[in-house]
Amino acid sequence: MGGPVKFFFLVIAAAAPLLSAAQHMAKPQALWINNATLHGNSVMRFTLITDLIRGEEEYFAAGFVCATTPKCDVYLFAVFIVFGFYNSSGKFLVLEDASREVIWSANRDRPVRENATLEFTSDGNLVLHDADGSHVWSSGTSGRSVTIMVITENGNLVLSDQREATVWQSFDHPADTMVPGQSLLQGMRLKAYTSPTNWTVDQFYITVLPDGLNAYYAEGTTLPQLYFSFQTKIGKIANDPTRATFMDGSLSFMLGPDRIENITFPVAHSTWPVAQYIRLDKHGYLGLYEWSKGERSTMVYDIMGSLGMDACAYPTVCGAYGVCNGGQCTCPLENNSSTVYFKLVDDRKPNLGCTPFTPVSCQEIQHHKLLTIPNISYFDYSHTALNAASIDDCKQACLKNCSCMLVLFRARECVWVTKVFSLHAIQQENVGFDSPVYLKVQLIPSIFAPNANRKKVMLAATVGAVTTLVLLLIAVTLYIQRRRKYEEKDEEFDFDKLPGTPTRYSFEKLSECTEGFSKKLGEGGFGSVFEGKLGEVRVAVKRLEGARQGKKEFLAEVETIGSIEHINLVRLIGFCAEKSERLLVYEYMPRGSLDRWIYYRYNNAPLDWCTRCRIILDVAKGLCYLHEECRRKIVHLDIKPQNILLDDNFNAKVADFGLCKLIDRDQSKVVTMMRGTPGYLAPEWLTSRITEKVDVYSFGVVIMEILSGRKNIDNSQPEENVQLINLLREKYQNNQLIDLIDKHSDDMVSHQEEVVQMMKLAIWCLQHDSIQRPSMSTVIKVLEGVISIQTFDANSLGFVQENPSTYSVPSQTSILSGPR
Repeated sequence: MGGPVKFFFLVIAAAAPLLSAAQHMAKPQALWINNATLHGNSVMRFTLITDLIRGEEEYFAAGFVCATTPKCDVYLFAVFIVFGFYNSSGKFLVLEDASREVIWSANRDRPVRENATLEFTSDGNLVLHDADGSHVWSSGTSGRSVTIMVITENGNLVLSDQREATVWQSFDHPADTMVPGQSLLQGMRLKAYTSPTNWTVDQFYITVLPDGLNAYYAEGTTLPQLYFSFQTKIGKIANDPTRATFMDGSLSFMLGPDRIENITFPVAHSTWPVAQYIRLDKHGYLGLYEWSKGERSTMVYDIMGSLGMDACAYPTVCGAYGVCNGGQCTCPLENNSSTVYFKLVDDRKPNLGCTPFTPVSCQEIQHHKLLTIPNISYFDYSHTALNAASIDDCKQACLKNCSCMLVLFRARECVWVTKVFSLHAIQQENVGFDSPVYLKVQLIPSIFAPNANRKKVMLAATVGAVTTLVLLLIAVTLYIQRRRKYEEKDEEFDFDKLPGTPTRYSFEKLSECTEGFSKKLGEGGFGSVFEGKLGEVRVAVKRLEGARQGKKEFLAEVETIGSIEHINLVRLIGFCAEKSERLLVYEYMPRGSLDRWIYYRYNNAPLDWCTRCRIILDVAKGLCYLHEECRRKIVHLDIKPQNILLDDNFNAKVADFGLCKLIDRDQSKVVTMMRGTPGYLAPEWLTSRITEKVDVYSFGVVIMEILSGRKNIDNSQPEENVQLINLLREKYQNNQLIDLIDKHSDDMVSHQEEVVQMMKLAIWCLQHDSIQRPSMSTVIKVLEGVISIQTFDANSLGFVQENPSTYSVPSQTSILSGPR
């Protein structure tokens, strides 16, 4: 969290209904607005606070806290510790120079702005909306007889029913911090923040296992890698989940009746009063922290270190390829060699890691080499393992596979590492099981040329470099001249002559309406999207990046969307074309893209069955219009949840036509280069001869994602479950389609028969043979109950295309409105 933020005395008026007689309690139909009307200031604004009068001491409070420093422009709804006291009149005063320590927050990946609202609804749901009305987070307790919200003495935000039974509590959804009295149940995680001013979830997390604690590091799509494990000395009995509870002075593991093991901490040594808590920080350290009034929060006890964790054994302690030796960071050197293959990323900050002088290229696999780095331990040996009879076999296997970047041979097992993090140098007296590692590098001709020809090679390289430089200068000059001519010609191009062209705006006008492109909604495959306002109409302005979409693609999108109009297609309001600037103005879709509602990245409430059905039907109608009702067939080519936008009532519209292809009615197929997003591409893309049925295949993938609440290709899943369509094939063969239903929603489970039927429609759309797939008009008839679903053998499902290197467009989101 951030360090102390200074501010003046804060007096909370006793007349406030939630901060006087019942400061720790609220009832339904309460509404708080994040502005000056709340008690507090720009740093923290209170909604609830513990009300025990115990003198000058730390208190737990809930409210809006500043998420950035020094400028408070976004906030989190959070539970936090604050130092203060109640005076004789019952007013709460925050101590001067006091700060706050956040211990829990709602959807920390999505801070809110001034005038955001927190509502405790009449049906018992706690809901957070941003200032623009977009949904940010909810407790999901609607209709569960919640009658009261309290914040307990130990900082637990609790929603209870009329029998005072807990319906929801913040302790069940931990962030990066544990406070005394809080427990981590088996399977729960503490997840580190990225930095004190970046509240998004970092790659480190720690979780409770049946017999201890495990800590992992997972970057991007890489599989989680274990870097710390604590196994309890006493064995687990019974089937009850293991519970790790933080009490003053210890972390207790309850493994069964009367079976408790404690990790004991030192007692608080700071000036009273003092707050203690456990936190997982951005570097992966699990520490005991103390914080008292007038002082900074400091780690007073290294929990992992006390359990045998070496300071050099953390995954990112010295950055990628960095070697940690006694707390010092250096770059790896080959044994008995003076050749240097790596350099520091920043000479002044060795802990940022190293980078190879020559990046490893898959096109030059014959010039790969494995360096022998002695006396090295790597934090994780479980990433990829193969059977190998010897070290030489292990090394040869790595050299033949471009994804292998580091290899170890341990206990007759060949361990591959595909992404190299920090390396741990070990003392020679401890060398044995952990030494050495073999690190892949890319050779260059000057290194592997024979000594007799070294001078010739160097001379040839010099001449080649000079020639290349001259040619490059000529090419740049010609490009600049051609670019100037292009811009002059482009200025003369009369866009208004395009049939059905929407309103043309000046760049100045769109810059003004978006407040200088300051309110970024998201980033798409060809540019960024900003919120704007034309008069009283909210719009989404897509600013295209010239290097990623040229005039051809721009005209395709303007001509295509400008000439069509359908309730299930996002409406193009206008455009701008000035010199190299290309902008498109779309209608604003307040609930953003579909992916944020089905992947559960924002703690949003699950969609009910009826809403999902309506979204599927809306998308089908939009595609049917493109395929069958336009003068020329329009194939979208990039159907995915990120390109399906939702209005206030969850009506769906298809968006982003930057990749679309027009097909004449007398054409059966067209030839085009591969384009789209990995995971949604039909098998026939391998031949580059496609029809509108590629959209039907993508639509089938989207149906399965909507019904299962997960991505088609999800590397966070176990290896056998990574690909949803392959899993669908297996479940269909075994008559277990119910297993794929989104378990986040009780409503989905209660409609399991209808959901299974919808999955069978998806299977029809996912046929490997495009001729066997239904048209979108047929899909609509199935959804409306006019015709029945055809059944197929599970083996006829199309396979998943997932190699992004073969696509013409990066796998990025394409969003027109709504935060991502």
